[in-house]
Amino acid sequence: MKLLVHGAQLQCDQGSSPSQLTVLPTNHGDVTGANVATEQDFVPLTNIAPFGMCSSPSNPQVAAAKAPQPCVPNTTAPWTSVSSDVTLNGLHVLHDQSMCKCAWAGTIRPAGAGQDSVVLQE
Repeated sequence: MKLLVHGAQLQCDQGSSPSQLTVLPTNHGDVTGANVATEQDFVPLTNIAPFGMCSSPSNPQVAAAKAPQPCVPNTTAPWTSVSSDVTLNGLHVLHDQSMCKCAWAGTIRPAGAGQDSVVLQE
């Protein structure tokens, strides 16, 4: 499995376009010149950018308009399916099988790790 780093591509199954993961340098390790993501990098608009248009009927804006509306991620809990063995500062790192749930019924998954040279063996 590949570690997720700053700039990794993300996709929400309710969004119309991919997004990028932003990993701030605070308390993160560096792999191949990029900050490594951890389970706590789930903050909407800080770590997870919008995904174009949202089509989830669970999103109140989509339900009211009865049509896709701009996607503003509503992630309220840390990433899951994180590394069980690799941690940075006590936080589990993300890999290409990690996922994060949006309160509007979307599932966010990596579409690209952001790096190709470091592989996590679990």
